Amino acid sequence: AVSDQQTKTDVKIAVSLLGHGIPIGKVMEEQEAASRRGSAQVVGRAGANQLTHQLRKEQASEAAAASEASAASETSAAREASAASEASGASGATHAQLPVKQPFYAIGWTIKGTYNKTPLSGDGKLGGVLALQDAKRPFPIQADVRAGDMHIALVGTLTDPMHLAAVDLRLWLQGQSMAHLYDLTGVTLPETPPYATEGRFVGSLQRGASVFRYENFTGRVGGSDLNGTVVYQQRPSRPLLSGELVSNLLQFSDLAPLIGADSKASKMKRGATVTQPADRVIPVEPFRTDRWNAIDADVKFTGRRIVKQGSLPVRDLYAHVTLTNGVLVLDPLRFGVAGGTLGTRASLDGGSKPLKARGTLEARHLKLKELFPNFKSMESALGEINGDASLSATGNSPAAIAATSNGEVKLLLTQGTISRLLMEAAGLNVANVVYEKLFGTRDVKINCAAADFVATNGMLAPHVFALDTDDAVIGIDGTVDLRDESLDMKVHPHTKGFRVFTLRSPLYVKGTFKNPRVGVDAAALALRGGAMVGLGLINPFAALIPLIAPSNNKPLPCDALFAQMSQHPVAPPPGQKKSAPSKPAPGGVGAGGAAATDKGSKTNPTTHDVPSLNKQQGQEPLYKGS
Repeated sequence: AVSDQQTKTDVKIAVSLLGHGIPIGKVMEEQEAASRRGSAQVVGRAGANQLTHQLRKEQASEAAAASEASAASETSAAREASAASEASGASGATHAQLPVKQPFYAIGWTIKGTYNKTPLSGDGKLGGVLALQDAKRPFPIQADVRAGDMHIALVGTLTDPMHLAAVDLRLWLQGQSMAHLYDLTGVTLPETPPYATEGRFVGSLQRGASVFRYENFTGRVGGSDLNGTVVYQQRPSRPLLSGELVSNLLQFSDLAPLIGADSKASKMKRGATVTQPADRVIPVEPFRTDRWNAIDADVKFTGRRIVKQGSLPVRDLYAHVTLTNGVLVLDPLRFGVAGGTLGTRASLDGGSKPLKARGTLEARHLKLKELFPNFKSMESALGEINGDASLSATGNSPAAIAATSNGEVKLLLTQGTISRLLMEAAGLNVANVVYEKLFGTRDVKINCAAADFVATNGMLAPHVFALDTDDAVIGIDGTVDLRDESLDMKVHPHTKGFRVFTLRSPLYVKGTFKNPRVGVDAAALALRGGAMVGLGLINPFAALIPLIAPSNNKPLPCDALFAQMSQHPVAPPPGQKKSAPSKPAPGGVGAGGAAATDKGSKTNPTTHDVPSLNKQQGQEPLYKGS
């Protein structure tokens, strides 16, 4: 029995002689079959079959490369090097690649108990006692252990086991979430769907400076493949985890657990302790910042092809993630979307209480016809969407960060055609209802659109929000409250000339992200008899009309409007608070206008002297002009 209060270990170990030696090749073959059956239980039989297919392709490629190398190396020095390699470390290969002279197992063992409060059970095999006498002789080891919902299996050899100089193993890992490996290894990993991996694990051990490599591993995470090499280095301050990972076929939904946006069933499976409220959209699951200071990281991830749901036009992904002294940085997180790019640079300081977050978002050249490839009305669309955002906040979850956000969000759209069916296909429920009330079922040509939102303590208010169509100029004002996910917006249609327009009265958009409500503003409809007087006095949005709603069929001056928004958005330092704008009076916040503070005074948040966030050299402007 072993009991250690410091590591919270309490286990019983039993050892017995096997009676006859078992060659490592036979054990490798048996463990390989057992582990792949286990993979089928974790990631499903289809996922396990895909994993086996990936492994066979890689093994065939490795065998071909080895054959070429062997044919090109006929010198005695090469033969001696090959013999030395066989004697010391071929255990990291699969059973088909094992050397002729194989080590034998002579001792069996079992273990049962707890480690770091995690239930632990398993069995394995070791080489004979006589094998310990020769430090240069590979000492065989095998283990098949379950720790909580994790399954860890290995077959391979130790070099100089009395001093544990090196390891060379075939390693299988399976579990419900990679984050659970923290309790067993101290390595901080993100929340993931169920996973299964297989690869070669090699390491050289030195006091305080050991290095371990999980080489050329192949795996499945949810419905996605995952391949690559990761390296764990011991260092005086904190260990470093580095590596490059690739997914050739990435299921977009497999990214959801990273930010707590997965389903209730998925959360239950991975043991999440916080459930998402039924009436909220933004994830409330907190970040595990208490783990961020346990390790540093420098990992690059490439998703070569994203398998999307529906017609979501996301094609690929690249991310460079670093974790240094508790500060998590994504620089960049970049998606290929609709012929353009959607890039993010973000910093999350887990050492602050609460977490301090800063981030920028840059959308460039999202082609309208590629955003909606299944609609004939968009086939000839030349327009595109560009956008910028710069935000800062404090909070320990995505919902908390949204609720304290400060900064700006800008979005520009040029030349396109929209329809009610297109809104439905995009999943834009609120926009779909508004569209139907304004335009009915017909297609509508958009000349341009611009949105410039100011975020103040979690309250989004439009500085400019206008849409120009052939029939009308449409202005939108009000607020979006990220603190409770509530909507309080008004949509103001301004008809061009004598064109027939389905609805001339303002619409309201209220409710929440989860349950929005759209309807006609009855008060504004009753006051329409006041015509121009009523419009000017009751609706502060009328101040925009000289800029965005010229009469006599004149188009919206898109270039002038876009040029007004060409400045990159800015955000204050994380934690710098501003007074939240009050709920808007009828008409809300006018363009060019000011958000009301709690005291009722008028301020323009965009004029505050706040630093720009991580502005890169040569950043492409939001709008270049025509």
